[in-house]
This record gives sequence, structure tokens and C-alpha cells, in this order.
Amino acid sequence: MKKSIITGISLLLILAAVSPIVLRPDQQDPDYSIQDMPLSGYSPIHKPFQSSVTLSAAGDFLIHGPVYKDAETGKDQYDFRPMLEEVRPYFESADLAFINQESILGGSSIGLSSYPSFNTPQEAGDALIEAGIDIVSMANNHTLDRGEKAIYSAIGYYEENNLPYVGAYKNEKDSETHRVLNKNGIRFGFLAYTYGTNGIQIPEGKPFLVNYIEQEKIQKDIREMKALSDCVIVSMHWGAEYHRYPNEEQKLLAAQLAEDGADVIIGHHPHVLQPIEWITNSKGEKTLVIYSLGNFLSGQERDYKDIGGIVQIPFTKNSDGGSAEVSIGEPDFIPTLVTNRNKKDYRVRILKDVDPKLNQSIREHVLSPAEDKK
Repeated sequence: MKKSIITGISLLLILAAVSPIVLRPDQQDPDYSIQDMPLSGYSPIHKPFQSSVTLSAAGDFLIHGPVYKDAETGKDQYDFRPMLEEVRPYFESADLAFINQESILGGSSIGLSSYPSFNTPQEAGDALIEAGIDIVSMANNHTLDRGEKAIYSAIGYYEENNLPYVGAYKNEKDSETHRVLNKNGIRFGFLAYTYGTNGIQIPEGKPFLVNYIEQEKIQKDIREMKALSDCVIVSMHWGAEYHRYPNEEQKLLAAQLAEDGADVIIGHHPHVLQPIEWITNSKGEKTLVIYSLGNFLSGQERDYKDIGGIVQIPFTKNSDGGSAEVSIGEPDFIPTLVTNRNKKDYRVRILKDVDPKLNQSIREHVLSPAEDKK
């Protein structure tokens, strides 16, 4: 799966029949791996076209101790790829794929760790890349678990492997760089925020290390992103852990994000699945909200914590040569299940192949309108 990051003052819109141009980070500037794109000066080719994109998104990639120990192949050597083999086609077949990288990829050199302060082998990132992931969120309550050293190490890994990241940054310039990915002539702007970092304070003078949920900042970010992209995708780390329905705060935040112009909201943190719904803002514009995608891969078990899923969202762009309109279709949802044998052989399985009856129940739970359940 090719990755495209929009950079520079001008960028050609790619016709549906033409492969996207791949723009890689500027290797001449070691302190700045993604060139910024200005808010003005964008000039597309005025030719009629139609194109479509499918975005696949998954939940929490949260690597507990038993999971990375199972992946160990030698001293400081790990292979997570077999764990994702069964679900790989659902990312590879999509045009774009996104996931919440919840445990920081600080790597073995600074010492691995599990709950409550996570640090994960960078080989876990290798498995995501091979599976077809195009961009990861770093904004979550575990971002600061191992301090800024782990964040810099993780970002170094992402840059070395040309994997875009969003929600945590290495410096101010990096945080002001807009994450816009172009596929088939449709531009997707990605943003990510977290409710907090488990009480760990950001080091003084380094607010760029992680994005918190702050209304004024989010409004500004969405406004800027809408000038650069066709669709704004917002990742929100929010809600109450292990609650299968969104709480009032999530609903209020979702409504505000919709008013601000978010097109799709992808939720994380509860570690269980919550429903998907459409909400309509005061302008009559619709926003797709996925309140929680649950755990994609983790060491948590039972009570729905080992069930996650992949949401697949279709986008279509039509242009008459002047104006262009992007529409979002109805999402599909593929439930997944993490299995293991006495803390060995961890695998992300397609739930319908394991338990068809439970698969149907989970799909109904996720694809039905969200309701408060006591």
C-alpha cells in the first residue's frame, strides 16, 4: 500500500485512473521529516473526474508484556507479523489504513515495559507496516508513560520507516505540519487528541509532545485542515474504560467536533467496542462517529476486552471541473477477536470464523444507533 503525504505549495490532483504521486519526507533536513504545506496557494487541475477511496481503521494496538514476550525470537529480537496475518487483507485491500498505536514504540534500547507504564518493541511497528497501515495516532493516555525519550525514539522509528504519525510531535515545527494524505485525488487530513496522560505532566516548554483535547486548539486545527483537505479525520482518545456505550461527555464532544467541521471521528480508549452513528450539525452536515473501536491487539481478555474490529469507510469524490464534492458512504464493520493459548500464539482473528453467532451480535451492537445503557 503506497503512502502519500501532501507537501509543498502546489500539488496535482490525481485522476482516478492514475496512481498517486508518492511524496517522501525531506531527507536533507534531519530535524524536519515532513515538509509543511501552506494554507494558501493550492491550485488543482480543473478537469472533471470521479474517484473513490476506502479507509480502514482499527482500535487500540496496546502491547502488554505477554504479547511482546510471545513475539520474542531472540535477545532483543521480536516478530509480531504472525499475529496480524489473518487480518492483513482487510488493510491491504483498503486505499488507506489507520490505527491507534497506544503503547509507545520506544524500543528495546530504553527497556521494555507493560502496564501501567508501557514501552513496546519497535518490531511491532514493522508488523503494522507490513500489514498495510498508512498512518498511526500517538495521542493517548500512555503517550508520556516513558517520558520524552520514548516519544523521540518512536518518532525516529516512524520517520526512518516513512510511516506518518499524528497527535505527538518532536518539536514545534513538527506539530505545525499538517498530516494530509492524498489517495486517488481525495485529500484526507488527520488530527488526534487525548483526554489526558494518566496524570503525567508534559515537560515544561514542550507542549508539542502530545495533543490534549482543548476546544480552541481543535477548532483552529480543523479550520486549517479543512482548507487543505477534502475530509477531516479526527482521532479522539476519550470515554470511560470498559463501558460499551458512549457517555454524555463523548456525545457532547462529538457534537462540537461536528459543528467545527470534522467529517469522521474515530474513538479509542474504552478498550471495548462502542456503536457507530451519524450525527448532523446545525448546517445540516453529517459526521460519522465511531465512538470506540475497542482493542485491536492487546493482552486484555474477557468481558469484551478481547473483541475489536476494523471499520471500512467508503469515500467518493465527484468534480465537474470546477467545484468538487466528497461524499461518505455507509461504513462496514468486521469484528475481530484476540486469541491465545496460555499466553502463547497471540493472534488477531476474524470473529465470524471463530464464533458466527457472537459475530452477528457484535455487528448489531456496533452498527446500531448509540444509546445510553445503565
